[in-house]
Amino acid sequence: MDARLLVSLSGIGPRTLHRCAELAAELDRRKVPLSLLFAPQLAGTPAVTEWVRTRVRRGDGLLLHGYDHRIAPAHRPHLGRKAEFAALPAHEARLRLIAAQAAFDRAGLTADGFAPPRWLASRGTLEALRGQGFRLCADVGAIHDLETGAVHRARVQDFANHNQRTETVRCFALVLASARAARRGGLVRLGIDAMDLTRPGLRQALFDAVDVALENRAFGTTYQSLTASPRGTTRTSVPSGARLVNNP
Repeated sequence: MDARLLVSLSGIGPRTLHRCAELAAELDRRKVPLSLLFAPQLAGTPAVTEWVRTRVRRGDGLLLHGYDHRIAPAHRPHLGRKAEFAALPAHEARLRLIAAQAAFDRAGLTADGFAPPRWLASRGTLEALRGQGFRLCADVGAIHDLETGAVHRARVQDFANHNQRTETVRCFALVLASARAARRGGLVRLGIDAMDLTRPGLRQALFDAVDVALENRAFGTTYQSLTASPRGTTRTSVPSGARLVNNP
């Protein structure tokens, strides 16, 4: 079966909006939708929110991306800032999700998917997401279907841990991982922060990774496509190469 290509964009804000628009236009030419990881609390301007709304109307996916990334997790401070949901118990995660959903409502947005900052979600966060009606959670190593309990195993490939000395190696690894997953007919998960688009090497590596996946018969889609079945039903097939397991 052909692979599925998931490209996510985070860091959407006033200072990065023009670069986000340029990326979206390039992917439109390739007929690859974006999955927008958006935190309205940090958006800043109505123009940013309107751009997100416009992209969603054109077919991009939208995932809630936390509430306030500036707060480090109290129980695991070594994770640093931005890992907002990495260690939260269920009741604390629920309070932040309620606040984030209220911010989405005020912005005229809705999302049934969640991607935690730094792709790290605690067990308590998964529990809280189910209670708040979310259908999926995309973390660093998998996409969790919160309705059926299915788990699509695929690691997200991004530039989160790169530095200038290792940038060339990291770019090569991103393209190689994309090609490997596409040839196996699995899930190809590529992620980029809008700030990374300021670096020509990283930007080009993302496009190279997208192109090599498309050349190997991957097709672009959004995270919501993995949970697109009607509520109350269970899918019976997934792309070959993607491991699907059921949680007890």
